Amino acid sequence: MSPALGWYPAVNPAGFVLHLSATPRHLSAARRLVEKTLCGAGVDMDLMDSVQLVLSELYGNAVRACGDFVPLVAEVEVEVESESVPGGAGAGAPSAVWVRLHDPYRTARPRRTGVRLDDPEAESGRGLPIVDLLAPGWNVTATPVGKQVRCRVPVPGR
Repeated sequence: MSPALGWYPAVNPAGFVLHLSATPRHLSAARRLVEKTLCGAGVDMDLMDSVQLVLSELYGNAVRACGDFVPLVAEVEVEVESESVPGGAGAGAPSAVWVRLHDPYRTARPRRTGVRLDDPEAESGRGLPIVDLLAPGWNVTATPVGKQVRCRVPVPGR
């Protein structure tokens, strides 16, 4: 994406930090940035899809809690294996991707709706259960200027 108002990426080979204003256009661009960056880092498509979904859910929750155009900081960072593991993955193979989303509203925490993933009547409310499945153990941390939701999305099957 070309430089735009409210879009400030800092990309490196293992991920990126992106300062942005929450808009639908920026969410689409952030998903494309995830794809480009993670493909370049050797992340497989299943993990990349999971990371895009987790980032989208966190982004949507931030907009619902804080409002349109809220300033966000999205971080995506590839975690690599430090040693060879069974199954042929060698040193340096991606083992997970960290997704962190920061917003300025410390007290606006993600809320569970009680909606089941398999509820055919529900029109929304599945976001946090999806994040639970894809990034078990995710957490929310207060920061001096708001809060950060932190998720570790492991390679599927690990």
